[in-house]
Amino acid sequence: MAEPTTPADPAIEPSAVRAARKDQHLALAGDQARAGARRNEFDDVELIHHALAGIDVASVSTATRIAGRTWPMPFYINGMTGGTDTTARVNRDLAIAARETGIAMGVGSMSVALDHPETAAGFTVIREENPDGFVMANLGAGRSARDALAAVELISADALQLHVNVVQETVMPEGGRDFSAWPEEIREIIETVPVPVVVKEVGFGLSRRTLTHLGTLGAAYADVSGTGGTDFVRIENDRRDGRDFAYLNGFGQSAVTSLLDAPDAAERPELLASGGVRTPLDVIRALALGARAVGVAGTFLRPVLDGGADALIPVITLWQEHVRQLQAMLGAATPADLPRTDLLLRGRVGEYCTLRGIDAAAFTRRSETLPTAAAGHAAETEPERTA
Repeated sequence: MAEPTTPADPAIEPSAVRAARKDQHLALAGDQARAGARRNEFDDVELIHHALAGIDVASVSTATRIAGRTWPMPFYINGMTGGTDTTARVNRDLAIAARETGIAMGVGSMSVALDHPETAAGFTVIREENPDGFVMANLGAGRSARDALAAVELISADALQLHVNVVQETVMPEGGRDFSAWPEEIREIIETVPVPVVVKEVGFGLSRRTLTHLGTLGAAYADVSGTGGTDFVRIENDRRDGRDFAYLNGFGQSAVTSLLDAPDAAERPELLASGGVRTPLDVIRALALGARAVGVAGTFLRPVLDGGADALIPVITLWQEHVRQLQAMLGAATPADLPRTDLLLRGRVGEYCTLRGIDAAAFTRRSETLPTAAAGHAAETEPERTA
């Protein structure tokens, strides 16, 4: 979960106060997750079925390349929490599940561990349980490059998720209110940190303008993290005495529309996607819209809260099997083939395309016009390292 981007003054906000907020965030996110899957804009993305397109599932690879590494699966456990006894147990279970299934994972905002080192065990437990896995540290855009280095070093992270959360900060009772320095702070962190940096939203989407701006700041990776999943407006508004920001519930763009609105690859970072991912089909949809990998948070949080790692591992294993089978059904030998899949963009997504000048009709015939899989993969020549 995201924390205020301005470093807390311990004299004003003691460790116990921040710990209570962390546990509140987790409980409220858990309530949203337990409410179950609801309709979101992934449902407006319809795959066109070609009955003779299928391939042998034995020939399918689910591997994807992120940050110079090969991940065995194109989905990962997104950053959620950490910093208290309760959240440490959740992180431990997430780390065990990631280790046993071989998928990458992120952690929640680590600002509390930097301001209150006695809480660091809520994050270091991840490396204790998952010493060889691909793990992403997490920090807010308002923190310094020195803080970013400290977060990476604390858990020997393979990458850093740098979250931007202006909407959450606005609704959060103790949130920051000055966001003017964020662009230059992002640039400095990217230039300073020795691991890849993934700039990510926390559920409100990244627009074309934002992705272009991130490209000028040197960002190589961005998670568009859109609406439809955990809603931090609802979480923070529930913590307000008057609950006076309820009118902002659902504010922002979805991962679907953020991916569709993204500028050409040369003008933006490599894209990841998260926000409202409920099923393996949503993973396939996001990959088909151009994401290189897909983050899952709330959907994986529910089994962990109810049954720990033992409950989450079979869920992830089932998703791994289903993603492989769906690729075979669609004729996609690798995740990189999925952007050749024909799509119908309906409902609110179709309307968004019309209003933003995106040619939705072109997505219905991509398998006829795009290069073959072999040609499409020719550019992927960087040396491989296995996650």
